Amino acid sequence: MRAFPARQLENTVINPDVFLETDTGRIWTPERNVQAWQCAFAALQRLLSTTPDATVIVVCGLQGAGKSTWIATQLPQRKKVYFDAALPGARHRQPIIDIARSADAMLEAVWIRVSLDTALAQNALRAPDKQVPEKSIRSVHNLFEPPTIKEGFESVRIIDVANPSDHGTKYHAGRAMAGGI
Repeated sequence: MRAFPARQLENTVINPDVFLETDTGRIWTPERNVQAWQCAFAALQRLLSTTPDATVIVVCGLQGAGKSTWIATQLPQRKKVYFDAALPGARHRQPIIDIARSADAMLEAVWIRVSLDTALAQNALRAPDKQVPEKSIRSVHNLFEPPTIKEGFESVRIIDVANPSDHGTKYHAGRAMAGGI
């Protein structure tokens, strides 16, 4: 298991799946998954300890929704740290919120909203070792709770993949604002 992939820290994107990568591809086991999440949380702590005034953007949604693709379209900004994972519920997002708060970082959430059918179809286009089992995607779909301001985010942005021209709706301090961040 790789501890801190250099490319991840340089790109300001933290994705637990990266810590499952080996020289022969991604290998998932329950034990490796636990270690991957521990490594991702440690990477976030390490990055925030060297990045004062950072903003952590939690990008969540179904596997195959297009989270990594959306992040790749964002303009690089030195103090933005993207945490890229399904994170279906508030309890899954809480450790990231706690780490960000302990570093006095700002927190935003971006929910990449997509239909189950679209997520399954996009997942099927992935390389075989990167595909997520259909059962897992359906489970996340059934468990998913949209992120909220009440969790501790300064803002929550919803990107609706069904509408390609959608730049998202941003919720901040209890009100919705059309447009991007």
